Amino acid sequence: MQRKTVNALRLLALVVVISSIALFAPVKALFIYLAPQSEDIQTELDRAIDSGIAGMIVHVNAGRGTLPQSYAAGVHNRQTQQPAKADALFKIASVSKLYVAAAVTRLAANGQLDPDASLLEYLPQQAARITNAGDITLRMLVQHRSGIANYTDAPAFNWFEPFDEASVYEQSLTLINDKPALFEPGTDYAYSNTNYLLLGRIMDKTLGYSYRDYIQQEFLHPLGLHHTFGVLSAPLLPSLMSGYVQGYDDDLKHLAFMSPAGAMVATAEDVAVFLRALNDGSLLTQEEQALYNSLYVNSHDGWLPGYLSFARYDEPSDTVVVMFASTSGDDPWLICDIIYRRILKIVDQRRQTASTGQE
Repeated sequence: MQRKTVNALRLLALVVVISSIALFAPVKALFIYLAPQSEDIQTELDRAIDSGIAGMIVHVNAGRGTLPQSYAAGVHNRQTQQPAKADALFKIASVSKLYVAAAVTRLAANGQLDPDASLLEYLPQQAARITNAGDITLRMLVQHRSGIANYTDAPAFNWFEPFDEASVYEQSLTLINDKPALFEPGTDYAYSNTNYLLLGRIMDKTLGYSYRDYIQQEFLHPLGLHHTFGVLSAPLLPSLMSGYVQGYDDDLKHLAFMSPAGAMVATAEDVAVFLRALNDGSLLTQEEQALYNSLYVNSHDGWLPGYLSFARYDEPSDTVVVMFASTSGDDPWLICDIIYRRILKIVDQRRQTASTGQE
């Protein structure tokens, strides 16, 4: 009787999940969700392409002695129909915040920054027009607990005409100066690109040179990441995957988002190497790792017009999955999330098969 009850509850839960997806998810995402689980990652990527995503790149590092694998599907560029390339550069958008948070961590551990000092102390002139600047700490900026409004949410901000590098700080802050706080510092959470814009400026001022050069020197060079760049520049465009917004044909690869909140460009493999190092203790010292774990997350997703990026570390399976999709929109985001979960299942199936074969 107990087993029948458990089975009935499982069936009910499955019905609820499927019903919810059917009601609220796009039809293409529903088809992918209900499709039979494949044993092949390439098959899953091809399903995403069939659903309308222009191109995808995936890099999987399952750890535990397995070799990392890269995959690509769809096109690198719709106009030329050039096939997608696993080693193409991609705008990683807010995944950049992982690198910024790691840099803040190292500077704090070295005593060059105080995570509990106030924003007003570090940027007295710029912070004078930010509400509660004297009570907002660097720790709160890293954790998105500052209460500072997100400048990219301001009506005057245009994603399709981003600020250039020379004016990104001043023009971005103009959009939130003197605005009411979303909440009192440290009392709540609200994701805000303004936080990381300010962290970039604080690091520049503290170092006396660009925080991007610091990230290159401290993390990218030691890890051998020669295909990771602080910002998009003209020489990188030929190697950059084209990006599209769902429902439109315009190629948006030329748009450069210059803010520290999401400026970086990299290959999927490079991001995977960085994410693995960030989570296995090989990037930071033991002291730095403990501080980082108290400050920020171990995975991140990103969005820019035409670009979706997913850099995720699954701790239970010790698996790093980096996924790039060159079509942005709500439907592609949901589709990518479903594909990611299917990839984890494939990795788990392979691990179980290998384990059985060794017994």
